[in-house]
Amino acid sequence: MRITISKENYLKAIAEAESEGQTVIAATLARWLNVSPPAVTMAIKRLKRDGLIQVAKDGQLSLTGTGRDIATRLLNRHHLIERMLTEIFGMEWYKVHEEAEQLEHAVSSDFERKLMERLGPGGACPHGNFIGLDTPEERRKRGWMPLPDLAVEQDASVVSVFERDRQLLEYFDSLGICPGASLRMMSQNYDDTVTLLIDGRRVQLGQSAASKVWVEPVEVRQPVSLA
Repeated sequence: MRITISKENYLKAIAEAESEGQTVIAATLARWLNVSPPAVTMAIKRLKRDGLIQVAKDGQLSLTGTGRDIATRLLNRHHLIERMLTEIFGMEWYKVHEEAEQLEHAVSSDFERKLMERLGPGGACPHGNFIGLDTPEERRKRGWMPLPDLAVEQDASVVSVFERDRQLLEYFDSLGICPGASLRMMSQNYDDTVTLLIDGRRVQLGQSAASKVWVEPVEVRQPVSLA
């Protein structure tokens, strides 16, 4: 069986969508990979034929053991490359996902092993995400929550952001929202936005974007009075 770049991308997309708590069907992959429904249909047939995925009666897709092994290997390489680009080469954190998407298919096992030796196993990527099925449930067990769930006047530290949208990452960076940043929820607004306090300035963020940010609450302080 020949494992092409296309097959790797589909298998990794299934694993990543699962980690976001999504039910994976053909439409999920079309949206996730920005490909046409007919292309997804053909890819699903090939992946099922090769024993890499299972397709339930309701159309839900899941990885077989072999398929998950391939996806996990690719996710691990992606993670190491992102860390390499930031920790060794100093690339901006919001740029490394797209670079890693290209490089992950070309990395040899030897180079992957060298990266592991240099960077060490485990740890979070520059976006605060961990390798594997780090589902919303697992995140909540660690005490994390989506930003919109943060109580008003509650302080928090940003721990993770959705990394598959370059424009969104650049927007977050311009607002000072990145892993490790401290913020306070100032208000939940009628127009479906939230107002945050970041580095002494008020920032408004739509609920859709805010939901892509995970935070860890910290001890509540007294309300801030702004002039």
